[in-house]
Amino acid sequence: MNTLHFKYAIEVERTRSITQAAENLFMGQPNLSKAIKELEDTLGFVIFQRTSKGVAPTAKGSEFLVYARNILAQLEKMESLSDAESADTQQLSVSIPRSSYISGAVTRFVASLSPEKAVQVNIQEASAMQTIAHITDGQFDLGVIRCGKEHETYFLDYLSDKQLEHEPLWDFEKLVLFSNRHPLAQAPLLHAEDLSAYLQITHSDHAVPYLTPTAPRKEPGRGIRCVQVQERCGQFDLLAEIEGAYMWTAPVPDSWLERFGLVQRACLGAPQCRDMIVYPKGHKFTVYERRFVDLLFEAKNDVALRDYA
Repeated sequence: MNTLHFKYAIEVERTRSITQAAENLFMGQPNLSKAIKELEDTLGFVIFQRTSKGVAPTAKGSEFLVYARNILAQLEKMESLSDAESADTQQLSVSIPRSSYISGAVTRFVASLSPEKAVQVNIQEASAMQTIAHITDGQFDLGVIRCGKEHETYFLDYLSDKQLEHEPLWDFEKLVLFSNRHPLAQAPLLHAEDLSAYLQITHSDHAVPYLTPTAPRKEPGRGIRCVQVQERCGQFDLLAEIEGAYMWTAPVPDSWLERFGLVQRACLGAPQCRDMIVYPKGHKFTVYERRFVDLLFEAKNDVALRDYA
């Protein structure tokens, strides 16, 4: 049995679409369909069925996918044995959202490592759905995801379906981030509607489980002018250079504000979000993972206990 086909099936389940899965896997749709059919023939039962919302696992298919994910995770851990230089290696593998306070925790973690021991740290910024896929597939042991409070139930159900556990990290209202030269930078009170005339910078990673990919995402104050970026440094450059640009963000550390000449303000009607730590069921935290989590809460507290009026 070809375990590569396991990865194909897991991607189809994650995207609920043969077409999207093929695109993500950089292969043709006919080849992916053929591979799934070969896997089903080998197993002797159908893994997926078509529904009005796309492709969904059958009852036996869902059971198979749980085993497939576990097998791939074990294979990943077996392969990692040959890469570990010693039992004293300082290791961390984590997938995180594009958020400055979380990035700050990563910096603190790396700075805390001993220069006398080997280091293997793997950090990737990703969307919530990508992070869930990374952990489910065994690519990462730990993750942090961000979701809007209005979509929290969807994410909690999805995490349970994927055999993942979670711990709350932070519930917060997003702030408006813009240049200190922005026309609204000195406004005495901000309303979400005040932003509709300005250029919004946003991350293009707002997918929500069980909702169609084309479902519009309602953001307060969003007009028809929007630029989507994939990484944080690009967003700061745009905000600093384009006077009328703004962005909804979690609180940003002062060091980033000073570096780029930005200000952040509370706003009436701001989106409410939750950050969560996610990991496989039964996962036992290493001493380095626990240290990173402690530093996450420390970094969160640094930006949470401030006045953003």
